[in-house]
Amino acid sequence: MEIKAIQVKIPPEANVIVGGCNFIKTAQDLYETLAESSPSIKFGLAFCEASGKRLIRSEGNDAELTNAAEKTAQEIGAGHSFVVFMKNAFPVSVLNRIKAVSEVTTVYAATANPLQVLVAETPQGKGIVGVVDGETPLGIENDSDKKERRELVRKFGYKT
Repeated sequence: MEIKAIQVKIPPEANVIVGGCNFIKTAQDLYETLAESSPSIKFGLAFCEASGKRLIRSEGNDAELTNAAEKTAQEIGAGHSFVVFMKNAFPVSVLNRIKAVSEVTTVYAATANPLQVLVAETPQGKGIVGVVDGETPLGIENDSDKKERRELVRKFGYKT
């Protein structure tokens, strides 16, 4: 078995969600979930089918993000995995909706940070074994850092 780190190329101003799922209707269900989450969200998604025709199925309301999701899903190549790129929304705004989609089995990452997907390859195929999300911490926050963090969350409108 070989494990490879696949660098995800996140489009400018976008966030990415990478997860696992288990059925051909995943692409349509994720589309509906994202589309109804916000009238301003732009997104593209791709799902790697693990049986039958074994195609990369895709949906989206933004051609650039859909194309990027297709390419990323192809690079990862793990059956029953999905990739969502989105703009005009943060993952925190859609993550619970995505986790509630009946075919979604797990979410590996939801981020705008540099992201690597760790993929194991066997004679049968490929599978996601984990992710590297962002970089290693440089220390522990102090009082000034806490104040800055709390102000940022308020600026985004998540706290009052």
